[in-house]
Amino acid sequence: MLNETISKKCQQGVTLLEMLITLAIAAILLTVVAPNVQSILTKNKITSEINELSGLFQFARFTAIDEQALTVVCPSSNFDSCTTNWNDPKMVFIDDNNNGARDAGEELLLVSQSISSTNTMTASEDIVQFLDSGGALTAANIKLCPNSKDAKFARALEITAQGRTRLSTDPENDGIHNDSSGNLSCS
Repeated sequence: MLNETISKKCQQGVTLLEMLITLAIAAILLTVVAPNVQSILTKNKITSEINELSGLFQFARFTAIDEQALTVVCPSSNFDSCTTNWNDPKMVFIDDNNNGARDAGEELLLVSQSISSTNTMTASEDIVQFLDSGGALTAANIKLCPNSKDAKFARALEITAQGRTRLSTDPENDGIHNDSSGNLSCS
């Protein structure tokens, strides 16, 4: 009975001093870790969006080869017509009459969501067209930057004249990715 009384007293909770020490450690950890978590989230969101776009272009290229038809990738706000704003959702369709626009009867093959409102996407071309050989009608460079304009998070996707997609890399390990023209900037 005496042991039971002692063990109940020992298990009543934590002291005020123990609670304050725990809160102080948690506050220190949060101030050190929180900025790093934000940069990890930003980097992962941009990587996810550029990878999704790469998959969309690869699908369009392989469709052009398989169907032996001109296949178009372009941004679209309504999935009926192309826009020039690459922040809009993207669509892929076979351009039966080779006019660079989606007409009635041209099936919508694949769509993507618009990019995150925290990022901005720009492209050197309004639309990207893949020929039946798999080559691109014109080479294109698409850049994705955070709205903060921090170059260390910028990523690019290049579509070569042969139709291949190439992601930007960081060959110098300086934290800033390069495309074929050099360091990416978000200015």
